[in-house]
Amino acid sequence: METITLGKNGPVVTPLCLGTWAWGDKLFWNYGDGYGVEQLKEAFTAALEAGVTFFDTAEIYGLGTSEEFLGQFLQQTQQPVQIATKFGPLPWRFTGQSVSDALTESLKRLQLDRIALYQVHWPFTFFLSQETLMNALADEVQRGRIGAVGVSNYSAAQMREAQQILAARGVSLAVNQVRYSLLSRQIESQGILDTARELGVTILAYSPLAQGLLTGKYTSDRSETPTGARRIDPRFNKEGLQKISPVISLLQQFGEKYDCTPAQVALNWLIAQGNVIPIAGVKTAQQVKQNAGALGWRLSDAEISELEQVTRPWL
Repeated sequence: METITLGKNGPVVTPLCLGTWAWGDKLFWNYGDGYGVEQLKEAFTAALEAGVTFFDTAEIYGLGTSEEFLGQFLQQTQQPVQIATKFGPLPWRFTGQSVSDALTESLKRLQLDRIALYQVHWPFTFFLSQETLMNALADEVQRGRIGAVGVSNYSAAQMREAQQILAARGVSLAVNQVRYSLLSRQIESQGILDTARELGVTILAYSPLAQGLLTGKYTSDRSETPTGARRIDPRFNKEGLQKISPVISLLQQFGEKYDCTPAQVALNWLIAQGNVIPIAGVKTAQQVKQNAGALGWRLSDAEISELEQVTRPWL
Protein backbone atom coordinates (compact mmCIF):
# COMPACT_ATOMS: atom_id res chain seq x y z
CA MET A 1 0.00 0.00 0.00
CA GLU A 2 1.45 3.36 -0.99
CA THR A 3 1.20 6.16 1.56
CA ILE A 4 0.87 9.94 1.69
CA THR A 5 2.34 12.37 4.21
CA LEU A 6 -0.23 14.87 5.47
CA GLY A 7 1.12 18.34 4.74
CA LYS A 8 4.86 18.95 4.78
CA ASN A 9 5.75 16.78 7.77
CA GLY A 10 2.56 15.35 9.26
CA PRO A 11 1.49 11.75 9.86
CA VAL A 12 1.86 9.15 7.10
CA VAL A 13 -1.51 7.77 6.02
CA THR A 14 -3.13 5.62 3.33
CA PRO A 15 -4.16 7.38 0.06
CA LEU A 16 -7.83 6.68 0.85
CA CYS A 17 -9.63 7.78 4.02
CA LEU A 18 -12.88 6.25 5.26
CA GLY A 19 -15.54 8.62 6.54
CA THR A 20 -17.69 7.81 9.56
CA TRP A 21 -20.37 10.51 9.49
CA ALA A 22 -23.02 7.77 9.19
CA TRP A 23 -21.74 5.93 12.29
CA GLY A 24 -24.52 6.61 14.76
CA ASP A 25 -26.10 9.50 12.83
CA LYS A 26 -29.90 9.17 12.73
CA LEU A 27 -30.68 12.65 11.44
CA PHE A 28 -29.13 12.41 7.96
CA TRP A 29 -28.11 8.76 7.58
CA ASN A 30 -30.93 6.90 9.39
CA TYR A 31 -28.56 4.95 11.63
CA GLY A 32 -30.38 1.89 12.99
CA ASP A 33 -32.51 1.51 9.86
CA GLY A 34 -30.83 -1.22 7.82
CA TYR A 35 -27.46 -0.97 9.53
CA GLY A 36 -26.19 -0.91 13.09
CA VAL A 37 -23.11 -1.43 15.21
CA GLU A 38 -22.43 -4.94 13.86
CA GLN A 39 -22.26 -3.67 10.28
CA LEU A 40 -19.98 -0.81 11.36
CA LYS A 41 -17.65 -3.18 13.17
CA GLU A 42 -17.50 -5.40 10.06
CA ALA A 43 -16.71 -2.30 7.96
CA PHE A 44 -13.86 -1.37 10.32
CA THR A 45 -12.43 -4.90 10.17
CA ALA A 46 -12.76 -5.02 6.37
CA ALA A 47 -10.87 -1.72 6.09
CA LEU A 48 -7.92 -3.02 8.08
CA GLU A 49 -7.90 -6.22 6.04
CA ALA A 50 -7.79 -4.10 2.85
CA GLY A 51 -4.88 -2.09 4.27
CA VAL A 52 -6.89 1.13 4.64
CA THR A 53 -6.09 2.48 8.10
CA PHE A 54 -7.08 6.18 7.94
CA PHE A 55 -10.49 7.18 9.37
CA ASP A 56 -12.18 10.58 9.57
CA THR A 57 -14.76 11.46 12.22
CA ALA A 58 -15.99 14.49 14.17
CA GLU A 59 -17.36 15.25 17.61
CA ILE A 60 -20.65 16.30 15.97
CA TYR A 61 -21.18 13.02 14.04
CA GLY A 62 -23.97 11.23 15.89
CA LEU A 63 -23.29 13.72 18.72
CA GLY A 64 -20.15 11.80 19.68
CA THR A 65 -21.41 8.32 18.79
CA SER A 66 -19.14 8.03 15.75
CA GLU A 67 -16.07 8.68 17.90
CA GLU A 68 -17.32 6.22 20.52
CA PHE A 69 -17.75 3.44 17.94
CA LEU A 70 -14.26 4.04 16.58
CA GLY A 71 -12.92 3.98 20.13
CA GLN A 72 -14.57 0.60 20.78
CA PHE A 73 -13.28 -0.91 17.52
CA LEU A 74 -9.74 0.40 18.08
CA GLN A 75 -9.57 -1.57 21.34
CA GLN A 76 -9.93 -4.79 19.35
CA THR A 77 -6.89 -4.41 17.09
CA GLN A 78 -3.13 -4.06 17.51
CA GLN A 79 -2.80 -2.66 13.99
CA PRO A 80 -1.70 1.00 13.78
CA VAL A 81 -4.67 3.16 12.77
CA GLN A 82 -4.66 6.92 12.04
CA ILE A 83 -7.69 8.86 13.28
CA ALA A 84 -8.71 12.35 12.21
CA THR A 85 -11.46 14.15 14.11
CA LYS A 86 -12.84 17.69 14.16
CA PHE A 87 -13.45 20.56 16.56
CA GLY A 88 -16.68 22.53 16.10
CA PRO A 89 -16.18 26.28 16.75
CA LEU A 90 -19.56 26.83 18.41
CA PRO A 91 -20.72 30.23 19.81
CA TRP A 92 -19.99 29.33 23.43
CA ARG A 93 -16.44 28.27 22.63
CA PHE A 94 -14.38 31.45 22.60
CA THR A 95 -11.21 30.62 24.56
CA GLY A 96 -8.14 28.49 23.91
CA GLN A 97 -9.18 26.34 26.87
CA SER A 98 -12.46 25.46 25.12
CA VAL A 99 -10.41 23.98 22.25
CA SER A 100 -8.34 21.93 24.68
CA ASP A 101 -11.46 20.76 26.54
CA ALA A 102 -13.18 19.65 23.32
CA LEU A 103 -10.07 17.68 22.32
CA THR A 104 -10.01 16.03 25.77
CA GLU A 105 -13.62 14.87 25.31
CA SER A 106 -12.93 13.55 21.79
CA LEU A 107 -9.88 11.63 23.03
CA LYS A 108 -11.99 10.09 25.82
CA ARG A 109 -14.63 8.90 23.36
CA LEU A 110 -11.92 7.54 21.05
CA GLN A 111 -10.10 5.95 24.03
CA LEU A 112 -6.83 7.47 22.81
CA ASP A 113 -4.09 9.68 24.26
CA ARG A 114 -3.25 11.15 20.85
CA ILE A 115 -4.76 11.46 17.38
CA ALA A 116 -3.07 11.87 14.02
CA LEU A 117 -5.06 14.91 12.88
CA TYR A 118 -7.31 17.48 14.57
CA GLN A 119 -9.32 19.70 12.22
CA VAL A 120 -11.42 22.85 12.57
CA HIS A 121 -14.81 21.82 11.20
CA TRP A 122 -15.82 25.14 9.57
CA PRO A 123 -14.23 28.58 9.14
CA PHE A 124 -16.90 30.67 10.89
CA THR A 125 -15.71 30.76 14.50
CA PHE A 126 -18.20 33.20 16.12
CA PHE A 127 -16.33 34.78 19.07
CA LEU A 128 -13.20 32.65 18.79
CA SER A 129 -10.50 34.45 16.81
CA GLN A 130 -8.30 32.54 14.35
CA GLU A 131 -5.29 33.70 16.43
CA THR A 132 -6.66 32.09 19.60
CA LEU A 133 -7.83 28.98 17.75
CA MET A 134 -4.61 28.28 15.84
CA ASN A 135 -2.42 29.00 18.86
CA ALA A 136 -4.49 26.59 20.95
CA LEU A 137 -4.01 23.92 18.26
CA ALA A 138 -0.27 24.64 18.10
CA ASP A 139 -0.17 24.17 21.90
CA GLU A 140 -1.74 20.72 21.47
CA VAL A 141 0.82 19.72 18.83
CA GLN A 142 3.55 20.68 21.28
CA ARG A 143 1.80 18.81 24.09
CA GLY A 144 1.82 15.75 21.84
CA ARG A 145 -1.95 15.17 21.84
CA ILE A 146 -2.34 15.78 18.09
CA GLY A 147 0.03 14.87 15.28
CA ALA A 148 -1.08 17.59 12.86
CA VAL A 149 -3.47 20.52 12.49
CA GLY A 150 -6.11 20.71 9.78
CA VAL A 151 -8.99 22.92 8.74
CA SER A 152 -12.18 22.24 6.81
CA ASN A 153 -14.10 24.32 4.29
CA TYR A 154 -11.52 27.14 4.44
CA SER A 155 -11.12 29.47 1.47
CA ALA A 156 -7.69 30.14 -0.06
CA ALA A 157 -7.33 33.35 2.01
CA GLN A 158 -8.51 31.68 5.24
CA MET A 159 -6.12 28.78 4.67
CA ARG A 160 -3.22 31.22 4.15
CA GLU A 161 -4.08 33.09 7.37
CA ALA A 162 -4.22 29.87 9.39
CA GLN A 163 -0.90 28.74 7.92
CA GLN A 164 0.78 32.05 8.86
CA ILE A 165 -0.42 31.93 12.48
CA LEU A 166 0.69 28.31 12.87
CA ALA A 167 4.04 28.93 11.13
CA ALA A 168 4.88 31.57 13.77
CA ARG A 169 4.68 28.70 16.27
CA GLY A 170 6.78 26.33 14.15
CA VAL A 171 3.73 24.26 13.16
CA SER A 172 2.55 23.56 9.59
CA LEU A 173 -1.04 23.50 8.42
CA ALA A 174 -1.40 19.89 7.25
CA VAL A 175 -4.80 19.65 5.53
CA ASN A 176 -7.88 21.45 4.30
CA GLN A 177 -10.91 19.17 4.12
CA VAL A 178 -13.22 20.38 1.36
CA ARG A 179 -15.96 19.15 -0.96
CA TYR A 180 -14.21 17.85 -4.08
CA SER A 181 -15.30 15.42 -6.76
CA LEU A 182 -15.72 15.26 -10.52
CA LEU A 183 -19.08 16.99 -9.96
CA SER A 184 -17.76 19.53 -7.41
CA ARG A 185 -14.57 21.07 -8.78
CA GLN A 186 -15.01 24.57 -7.35
CA ILE A 187 -11.83 24.31 -5.27
CA GLU A 188 -9.94 24.48 -8.57
CA SER A 189 -11.69 27.63 -9.86
CA GLN A 190 -11.61 29.30 -6.41
CA GLY A 191 -7.84 28.93 -6.08
CA ILE A 192 -8.05 26.61 -3.06
CA LEU A 193 -6.26 23.72 -4.78
CA ASP A 194 -3.45 25.93 -6.11
CA THR A 195 -2.99 27.60 -2.72
CA ALA A 196 -2.90 24.21 -0.99
CA ARG A 197 -0.14 23.09 -3.38
CA GLU A 198 1.78 26.31 -2.79
CA LEU A 199 1.58 25.93 1.00
CA GLY A 200 2.21 22.18 1.03
CA VAL A 201 -1.28 21.47 2.40
CA THR A 202 -2.96 18.13 1.62
CA ILE A 203 -6.56 18.23 0.38
CA LEU A 204 -8.96 15.79 2.06
CA ALA A 205 -11.84 15.47 -0.39
CA TYR A 206 -15.21 14.87 1.23
CA SER A 207 -18.26 13.76 -0.77
CA PRO A 208 -15.88 12.35 -3.44
CA LEU A 209 -18.74 10.42 -5.07
CA ALA A 210 -21.14 13.39 -4.93
CA GLN A 211 -23.38 11.57 -2.43
CA GLY A 212 -23.73 8.60 -4.77
CA LEU A 213 -24.22 10.43 -8.07
CA LEU A 214 -20.88 9.11 -9.37
CA THR A 215 -21.61 5.47 -8.56
CA GLY A 216 -23.77 4.99 -11.66
CA LYS A 217 -26.56 3.76 -9.41
CA TYR A 218 -28.81 6.71 -10.25
CA THR A 219 -29.67 7.38 -13.90
CA SER A 220 -32.52 9.22 -15.60
CA ASP A 221 -33.92 5.99 -17.08
CA ARG A 222 -33.82 3.88 -13.89
CA SER A 223 -36.30 3.79 -11.05
CA GLU A 224 -33.67 3.80 -8.25
CA THR A 225 -34.44 6.70 -5.92
CA PRO A 226 -32.16 8.10 -3.22
CA THR A 227 -33.03 8.06 0.47
CA GLY A 228 -32.96 10.74 3.14
CA ALA A 229 -32.18 14.38 2.29
CA ARG A 230 -31.07 13.41 -1.21
CA ARG A 231 -34.73 12.95 -2.20
CA ILE A 232 -35.14 16.73 -2.43
CA ASP A 233 -31.72 17.38 -4.00
CA PRO A 234 -32.36 18.65 -7.58
CA ARG A 235 -29.23 16.86 -8.78
CA PHE A 236 -31.12 13.57 -8.31
CA ASN A 237 -34.18 14.55 -10.36
CA LYS A 238 -34.58 13.51 -14.00
CA GLU A 239 -33.07 16.72 -15.42
CA GLY A 240 -30.15 16.62 -13.00
CA LEU A 241 -29.38 13.00 -13.85
CA GLN A 242 -29.60 13.69 -17.58
CA LYS A 243 -27.02 16.44 -17.17
CA ILE A 244 -24.45 14.09 -15.64
CA SER A 245 -25.06 11.19 -18.05
CA PRO A 246 -21.94 11.97 -20.20
CA VAL A 247 -19.81 11.80 -17.03
CA ILE A 248 -21.33 8.48 -15.93
CA SER A 249 -20.90 7.07 -19.43
CA LEU A 250 -17.17 7.88 -19.42
CA LEU A 251 -16.74 6.44 -15.91
CA GLN A 252 -18.44 3.23 -17.07
CA GLN A 253 -16.22 3.08 -20.17
CA PHE A 254 -13.02 3.37 -18.12
CA GLY A 255 -14.45 1.01 -15.51
CA GLU A 256 -14.89 -1.71 -18.13
CA LYS A 257 -11.29 -1.24 -19.25
CA TYR A 258 -9.88 -1.61 -15.71
CA ASP A 259 -12.52 -4.05 -14.44
CA CYS A 260 -13.65 -1.43 -11.93
CA THR A 261 -16.87 0.32 -10.96
CA PRO A 262 -17.63 3.94 -11.92
CA ALA A 263 -17.14 4.88 -8.25
CA GLN A 264 -13.66 3.35 -8.19
CA VAL A 265 -12.73 5.31 -11.32
CA ALA A 266 -14.06 8.55 -9.77
CA LEU A 267 -11.98 7.98 -6.61
CA ASN A 268 -8.90 7.10 -8.67
CA TRP A 269 -9.25 10.41 -10.57
CA LEU A 270 -9.09 12.31 -7.27
CA ILE A 271 -6.04 10.38 -6.05
CA ALA A 272 -4.35 11.07 -9.41
CA GLN A 273 -4.56 14.83 -8.73
CA GLY A 274 -1.64 14.42 -6.32
CA ASN A 275 -1.69 15.22 -2.59
CA VAL A 276 -5.47 14.69 -2.60
CA ILE A 277 -7.03 12.01 -0.37
CA PRO A 278 -10.69 11.10 -0.94
CA ILE A 279 -12.82 10.49 2.14
CA ALA A 280 -15.27 7.77 1.17
CA GLY A 281 -18.16 7.35 3.58
CA VAL A 282 -18.84 3.74 4.58
CA LYS A 283 -21.47 1.83 6.55
CA THR A 284 -20.77 -1.78 5.53
CA ALA A 285 -17.87 -4.13 4.74
CA GLN A 286 -19.07 -4.31 1.14
CA GLN A 287 -18.78 -0.53 0.75
CA VAL A 288 -15.26 -0.65 2.20
CA LYS A 289 -14.19 -3.31 -0.32
CA GLN A 290 -15.77 -1.30 -3.14
CA ASN A 291 -13.88 1.85 -2.19
CA ALA A 292 -10.59 0.02 -1.65
CA GLY A 293 -10.85 -1.08 -5.29
CA ALA A 294 -9.82 2.46 -6.24
CA LEU A 295 -6.29 1.66 -5.05
CA GLY A 296 -3.42 -0.24 -6.65
CA TRP A 297 -3.87 1.04 -10.21
CA ARG A 298 -3.89 4.38 -12.03
CA LEU A 299 -5.83 6.03 -14.84
CA SER A 300 -3.67 7.11 -17.77
CA ASP A 301 -2.87 10.82 -18.25
CA ALA A 302 -5.15 10.84 -21.31
CA GLU A 303 -8.06 9.36 -19.33
CA ILE A 304 -7.52 11.83 -16.47
CA SER A 305 -7.64 14.62 -19.06
CA GLU A 306 -10.83 13.24 -20.64
CA LEU A 307 -12.58 13.23 -17.27
CA GLU A 308 -11.30 16.73 -16.62
CA GLN A 309 -12.81 17.91 -19.93
CA VAL A 310 -16.23 16.27 -19.51
CA THR A 311 -16.66 17.72 -16.00
CA ARG A 312 -15.71 21.32 -16.87
CA PRO A 313 -19.32 22.47 -16.27
CA TRP A 314 -18.73 21.69 -12.57
CA LEU A 315 -15.66 23.89 -12.13
